Amino acid sequence: MIIAKSESAYLKLKEMFRNHDIDKTYHALVQGHMDPSTGTIDAPIDRHPKEDHRFAVVATGKESITHYEVIEFYRSVSLVKVELETGRTHQIRVHFSALGHPLVGDTTYGADPVLGKKMQMSRPWLHALELRFNHPVNGIPLVLQAPYPPDLQASLALLSEAVLP
Repeated sequence: MIIAKSESAYLKLKEMFRNHDIDKTYHALVQGHMDPSTGTIDAPIDRHPKEDHRFAVVATGKESITHYEVIEFYRSVSLVKVELETGRTHQIRVHFSALGHPLVGDTTYGADPVLGKKMQMSRPWLHALELRFNHPVNGIPLVLQAPYPPDLQASLALLSEAVLP
């Protein structure tokens, strides 16, 4: 979350988001092993044709581009670095689900609830790790980072302890 200290900074930040001038890096834990381990998902997204609360890859959707790189393979999941070229609602969740690799804990988009429970996840395993942009007033490059919250740290610790099948 970015909070502007002035109206002019707010308007500039809003424009920067709209023009995709803010680079966003996420980490996601997805089911299975991504193959290939790096790639680009270029698949249009729009509202799901039958379930209005969800989004889906649909031919008539808006352009949506996601770049990914596997950081680490675990026994039944992959930790993935994700960078968005576009910023659609639920883009990461929809794209990885469409590839057959839903985010751990994301039962809305097809994740295995048993695996989510074993990993103690009650939400999608997705974290906005870093934002990179130029300060809206003085133009100085900024990098804002956020560590994993406790629930995501705990689930990674379970993977390291090899308690999962």
